[in-house]
Amino acid sequence: MNVKTNDTVIVISGKDKGKKGKVLVSFPKENRVTVEGVATVTKHQRARNAMQPGGIIHKEMPVDASNVMLVCPKCGKATRVAHKVTVTTENGKNRRQMVRVCKKCQAEID
Repeated sequence: MNVKTNDTVIVISGKDKGKKGKVLVSFPKENRVTVEGVATVTKHQRARNAMQPGGIIHKEMPVDASNVMLVCPKCGKATRVAHKVTVTTENGKNRRQMVRVCKKCQAEID
């Protein structure tokens, strides 16, 4: 899955096509993400006690991760994600790390 929590994404298919939002929660095992302001549903909730009043609430539901595309923080365009291996040397030991890279401007996302 190429998107993580707190990434900015744009919806590329479905009823909310074209909307931008921040990823609130990601579920890698189910390949789904919850995006702010996307796929909102209306839920009628009963009052449980005096502290939780009843009423109509609006909440975001998870959408499939294939229906969103990452927006590059540098160029601001929706882009596909490449992965690049970076090698750093610490105390004489090589440390490999995977970094997400924008395919359009080659900027590091992480």
